[in-house]
This record gives sequence, structure tokens and C-alpha cells, in this order.
Amino acid sequence: MDFSERERRIKFIADILIQAVTAIIVLGIFVLLYKLPQYYISKLRSRNKSNVEARRHFVAGAQLLAKSRSSKDLSAAKLAVDEADKSIALDPYDAASHILKSMALDLLGFKTAAIEAIDVALSPLAVKSLETEERADALLKRAELRIGVSGKERLDDSVMQDLVESVKLKKENWKAFVLLGECYEKKEMKDEAVEAYESAIRVEPECKVAVKALDRLRD
Repeated sequence: MDFSERERRIKFIADILIQAVTAIIVLGIFVLLYKLPQYYISKLRSRNKSNVEARRHFVAGAQLLAKSRSSKDLSAAKLAVDEADKSIALDPYDAASHILKSMALDLLGFKTAAIEAIDVALSPLAVKSLETEERADALLKRAELRIGVSGKERLDDSVMQDLVESVKLKKENWKAFVLLGECYEKKEMKDEAVEAYESAIRVEPECKVAVKALDRLRD
């Protein structure tokens, strides 16, 4: 076999090897691309299942909370806390479950624990799950809880910040305007209090608290 024939054979074998390696690589990529979606689909299914279970516990807790409010049965409120905890364990970043827990704890008289629960609901990771108006209502609830613990005579800036943010997010939030007006009154900020009460009346003309407050402030 002369040199040129040997060279052609070596080139031929090299071409076959290159084609074989290329085929293996392509096959590997194909398998990888096939398995990756299956992996993520499996993870998504598992997550969706957890979300469904979390929602089931949330609904059960909400029903128990409603029962406790209507019947004054505190045992139902305790069960509502349990259901909220089960929901949170499955989906810790769903703010609704933390708010449910906060409301049930408030009904049980655990104000500080209720504030801690709603703080989690309004934390950066969980608050994303709330719609704008839901966030406004949560801010109002937290302000109410903080006032319930410290009293209107000892207001801190965080209460005012929550109420101001609440009315920005939900312009028709007349209850927040009333509470904001009361806070301004306690801080002897008359002009701001009048503006808050006037805003409350624009939303709810029959708001007696705001009407009486304006009469008092304008005397």
C-alpha cells in the first residue's frame, strides 16, 4: 500500500469517527432537551399540587374565622389559626394565609402575634401576591392592630406611614381616611386632619364620625 492510499484510508476513518462523535453529541443534546422539560413539568405539577392543598386549608380557615365571628366561638378561631399555619407551610409566600392567621389571632386577643403575622404578609417576598387594594386593606389592618396595642395616645410614625400608603393605594378607603384623621388630631395637625376627614366624607357621605370631627375642628 503506497503512502497516498494509506493517507486516504486514515482520512476516511477520521471522517467516520468525527461523524460518530457528532451523532453522539446530537443524541445527547436531544435527550437532555427532552428530559429538562419533563423535569420542570414534574416540579410544576408538584408545586401546583402544593398550591391546591394550601388553598384548601386557606378556604377552610376562612370559613372557620367567619363562623367564629358570627357565633363568638373562639374554638373556631383557634382552628382557623391551625388551618392558616397548614396553608403557610405549603405556600409560605402567599400573603393571604398570613393575613388570615393575623385576623384569627386578633379575634383571640393575641394582638402582638397578629401584628407579627401581618408583618410577614407585607414583607417583600409575600406582598407580591397581593393585589393593590388587598395591600391597602392589609396596611389599614396593621395600623388598626398597632393602635390597638399602643393606643392613639402613643402613635408612632409607622402607623401614619401605613395609613398614608393605604389611602394612596385605595382612594375610596374611607375607614383609613377616618383613622388617619384621628391620628392627625392626636398629633395636633389640624389642617391635615380636616383634609383626611373631608376625603372620608367624599367617599362615604354618611360617615358620622368624620362629620362630627369636622364640626368639632371648624368650631
